[in-house]
Amino acid sequence: MVRDPLGTYGALARRYGDAVRVPFGAGRAFFLLSRPEHAERVLVAGQDNYVKAFTYRPLRAVLGDGLLTSEGETWRRHRRLVQPVFSQRHIVGFVPQMVETAERFVRRWPDGVMLDAAGELRKLTLDIVGRALFGSELAGEAQRTGRALEALQRGTVIGTFLPGVTAKRELYRRVPGLGGAIAHLDGMVQRVVQGGSGGELLNLLKERGEFDAEELRDEVLTLLLAGHETTAASLAWTLVLLSRYPAARERLEEEVDDVLGGREPKAEDADRLPWTKAVLSEAMRLYPPAWTIERDAVNDDDVAGVRIPAGSTVAIPPYLIHRNEDFWPNPEGFQPERFIGDQQRPRYAYLPFGGGRRICVGAGFAMLEATLVLATISRAYRLDLAPGVAVPGRAEITYRPAGPVPMRVIRR
Repeated sequence: MVRDPLGTYGALARRYGDAVRVPFGAGRAFFLLSRPEHAERVLVAGQDNYVKAFTYRPLRAVLGDGLLTSEGETWRRHRRLVQPVFSQRHIVGFVPQMVETAERFVRRWPDGVMLDAAGELRKLTLDIVGRALFGSELAGEAQRTGRALEALQRGTVIGTFLPGVTAKRELYRRVPGLGGAIAHLDGMVQRVVQGGSGGELLNLLKERGEFDAEELRDEVLTLLLAGHETTAASLAWTLVLLSRYPAARERLEEEVDDVLGGREPKAEDADRLPWTKAVLSEAMRLYPPAWTIERDAVNDDDVAGVRIPAGSTVAIPPYLIHRNEDFWPNPEGFQPERFIGDQQRPRYAYLPFGGGRRICVGAGFAMLEATLVLATISRAYRLDLAPGVAVPGRAEITYRPAGPVPMRVIRR
């Protein structure tokens, strides 16, 4: 489970089916549930009975009480303050910054150069979220932030299996490699909070005066990291898939050329790019950044016929639900047409942003950003994966390419 959690999940599901009970220490059971009705019960209908699992404790030690890790009244208060910035009418106002940042970024790619697409996209998405939400230019922070995130993801996964010490931030600061990563992230947040200007979310959090200094740090750090890492991973996987499926890429390029006619994309163009959005949705089906969602049961429950005792941990892995052949014929295939038109499938057969009241607050922002960035790249460039290169994934806090993604930039 420590070395390869996603591989372990897959092996358990293949051997034992859609509902698997795993003994996991004295008095604790771990349930792996891989059907839409399981997700609906745990994340929506029965959500009051489930809290963030013990597996989030190491992450909470590092990130603090931001939206990703907090519970109860703290979470409700933070969500109430942050939610308005991510309403549909607000996020369309971020589009000029998204597009201008993406245009400026990709214009510097020389024709024919080989680059690390994953690394480039992390720089781009970090700069977009920094400018749009916090009024800060962060592209220069991306390399060190990427290394810090890798150390953070490895350290917190290992920390999951060290009960009793995982909630102590100071302990993580003393771990070689991880301490430096936490110091870099804290320093980046401090620079954003003190130097950011014009960022709507930062201004809101400061002006309302409801967050103390530590809460502000926790929320800014959570939104910076969650707001760029997941989108960058989704875009990287999308470019890899388009390189492997040239017919899908040609259709995307035709759509972008048709709709944009050579100009920069605008907010209203997102709804006029159905194939582009379908390509992104299918990439997130195959490679959901939030690859598993885990909860601890407060009281006994029945989840679609599975008895869950109080105190048990329940894993709802979008990665496995998205590959359940009962709902996804040819589950390993890349078929964006699954997301065109009215498709008949259970609502929770697809949950790249989670579900229930804890669904990702930035889902609309992320989808709009990814659509416009992909259109911006595709109207000018075609990226081809280096010949013979495999792109393995790494499942830790997020599911992302395990290393560099070498792609050649070809100007269209």
